[in-house]
Amino acid sequence: MGQPVTVVEKPSSKSGIVRFEINRSITGMGHERYDTADDAMTDRPPDELARRLFARGGVDNVHINSNVITLLLEPGAHTGGLRELIEELFTYYRPGVEVPTIESFEA
Repeated sequence: MGQPVTVVEKPSSKSGIVRFEINRSITGMGHERYDTADDAMTDRPPDELARRLFARGGVDNVHINSNVITLLLEPGAHTGGLRELIEELFTYYRPGVEVPTIESFEA
């Protein structure tokens, strides 16, 4: 359950930079830049995504503009797993997580 996100990885002509284009805007018309996970200070989707990307490791910088996520990778880092991490951004009920029922809200 949740909203699946379609992600397309686009390599850059500059070494160490990778761009992901997704099928929805997560910053509206604005843009966000994160140099560290500490820069992601709220619970908004771009902040949560930045935290997840930094927690995965290998990411030096995150820039999000509407539906485009641009990453500066650390030297020697690879992109494996990044696409899946972005795809799961809006997936709330993962295997093993109990889906709430009306009864659970009434309790």
